[in-house]
Amino acid sequence: MYLRRIFATIMLGSLLPVAYGQEENTQQAEEARLDRLEKQTALLEKAVKKLNNFKVSAYIQGQYQHGEKDATLKVGDTNENREKSFNRFGIRRGRIKFEYREGIGEAAVQLEVNDKGVSFRDLYIGVKDPWTGRNSLLAGVFNRPFGYEIGYSTSSLESPERATVIQYFFPDERDLGIQATLQAKTGSPLDFLKLEAGLFAGNSINKDTDNKKDFIGRLSAARPIGAQAYWGAGISYYHGFVFNPTDTEYRMEGKQFVPVNKGRTGTFMKREYFGADARFGVFTLLGKSELRGEVLWGWQPGIAGSSKSPNYSKRPDDLPENSLYCRPFTGYFFTFVQDIGRSPFSAVVKYDAYDPNTKIGGNDVGAAGSHTSQTDLAQHTVGVGGLWRINKNLRLQAYYEFNRNEKSAQVKGYESDRADNVLTVRLQYKF
Repeated sequence: MYLRRIFATIMLGSLLPVAYGQEENTQQAEEARLDRLEKQTALLEKAVKKLNNFKVSAYIQGQYQHGEKDATLKVGDTNENREKSFNRFGIRRGRIKFEYREGIGEAAVQLEVNDKGVSFRDLYIGVKDPWTGRNSLLAGVFNRPFGYEIGYSTSSLESPERATVIQYFFPDERDLGIQATLQAKTGSPLDFLKLEAGLFAGNSINKDTDNKKDFIGRLSAARPIGAQAYWGAGISYYHGFVFNPTDTEYRMEGKQFVPVNKGRTGTFMKREYFGADARFGVFTLLGKSELRGEVLWGWQPGIAGSSKSPNYSKRPDDLPENSLYCRPFTGYFFTFVQDIGRSPFSAVVKYDAYDPNTKIGGNDVGAAGSHTSQTDLAQHTVGVGGLWRINKNLRLQAYYEFNRNEKSAQVKGYESDRADNVLTVRLQYKF
C-alpha cells in the first residue's frame, strides 16, 4: 500500500508540467485568436467608415402629359396632328448621383438617363475649410448660384418644371466654372448669411467655347422664427457675354430693333441679370404653408427666333439667323404650397410670367421694319395641382397649366391666345 502511494505521487508529479504546458498553449491560442479578431474588427470598422463617406441617390420620374393642339410637351415627340390635342408617355428624368466625402474634400457625379439618351448633370470636386466646414470651393459643373429655384431639386419641386424665365436663361440649371461659398461659423451673429460667387463658362453643361467668362453671385439669408415659422431671402447678380458670330447686332431704339454693324465677326454682347427672391413658411393646424417668389430683370442677348441663353457645344456659324438681339426682359413667379394638415397631401398654386422684351408689346410686335417677332411676345402661366406622398420613396403629382400668351395682329398664329394648356401626371420614385 505504501509503495502504491509513492508510485502515484511520482506519476502525478510527472504529469503536472504536461498539464501546465497544455493550459499555457490553450491560453496563447486564445490570445492569438482574440488578436486576429481585433484586427479584423478594426479593418471592418475602417471599411464601414469608407462606405459611410460614399453616398448613392437616385430618382425616376415617369409621366403622362396631355396638351392642347399648340402645346409643347416635355416627353415624347411633337404633335402629329396640329388640329387636335395630343398625349404622350415618357421618362421625364432618371437621375443617379454618386458622392464621396472624406476630410475636407468631396466629389460628385450625377448622370441623366431618360428616353432621349444618357448625359451628365453634376461633375465637380470641392474643398471645405477644416475649421468651420462652412466655407468651400467648387470646381466643375454644378448649379449656378442665382436665385432660389435653380438650386431647388426637381425631385422636390412642387410644379413639374421650373419657371419659364429660369428654363430660358439657365438651361440645365448648371454651368462649368469655379465657385466660392463663404459663411460665418455657426453661433456667430452673421451665421444666417451666405455668399456664393464664381466665374463660369456661360454655356451650360457644355464645353467652354470662348475666352469670356461670366460672373454670378448671390447673397442669401435664412432664419427660423421660433419653432412655428421661417423665412429666407436673397439677391443675385449675373454679368456675362454672348458670342455673336456675325458682323451685325441689333439693339432696341423706341419700338424697333436697329442693326449695328460691328465691322467684324466674333464680337460679344453683354448679358446682365438682376434677381431677388424671398420665401416664408409657417406651421399651423392646417399644415405647413409656404410662399416663395422670385423676380428677374435685365438684358438678354438672343437670336431672332429665340430669347434663350446659349447652351451649344460649338460656336454658331456666321449666318444671318444667328445674329444677336439685345432684349430688356422681366420675369417673375410665385409658388404657394399648402400641406393638408398632417396628411400626405399638398395643394399647389404657381403663377409664372415672362416678358422677353419690355420695350414693346401688343400689336407693335411684328410690325413692318421693327425686326420683332413672336420671340418678343410675353407669356404667363397659372398652374394648379396636387401632391400625394404615398410613402418616403413614392410621390404622385397631378398638375394643370393654363398658358396664356400676349397677342399681336402682326404675328401669324398669335392673333389670339394659343391653345397650349398642359396636363401632367407624374409618378416619382426616389431612393
